[in-house]
Amino acid sequence: MGARLRIFLTLEQKRTLFELRTATTVPQRVKDRAEVVRLNAQGWYVEKIAIYFNWHMQTVRETIHRWETKGLGGLWEASGRGGKCRWQKADIEYVEACLRQDNRTYNAHQLAQKLATERQVQLSPDHLRRVLKKRG
Repeated sequence: MGARLRIFLTLEQKRTLFELRTATTVPQRVKDRAEVVRLNAQGWYVEKIAIYFNWHMQTVRETIHRWETKGLGGLWEASGRGGKCRWQKADIEYVEACLRQDNRTYNAHQLAQKLATERQVQLSPDHLRRVLKKRG
């Protein structure tokens, strides 16, 4: 069995991790990782943290190692995660301009078709609806 995995935090690091826990703009995964680091610094064993979060012990170890190597930036996801956008901001602005200028109304299926024929951008009607709704 190897040596116990334990980190030590400065007062500033403790304060930053505590603020991350209560921040509203930070993803839940990042909050959980910050809490893992805090609990480890308080003396909790990896096994106990894994049970508390219902994680695998290796996940807890990886989180602690990422903190040791990358610091605060190691708590966030690596870039490149998730699907990439198939549209540009200009494409959505084009759709919004069509909605304002044309003397007719469109449904999501018609807008998706218009975007496909005129801009060669393939979006499902549901996805286009969500994007437009998010923009207001």
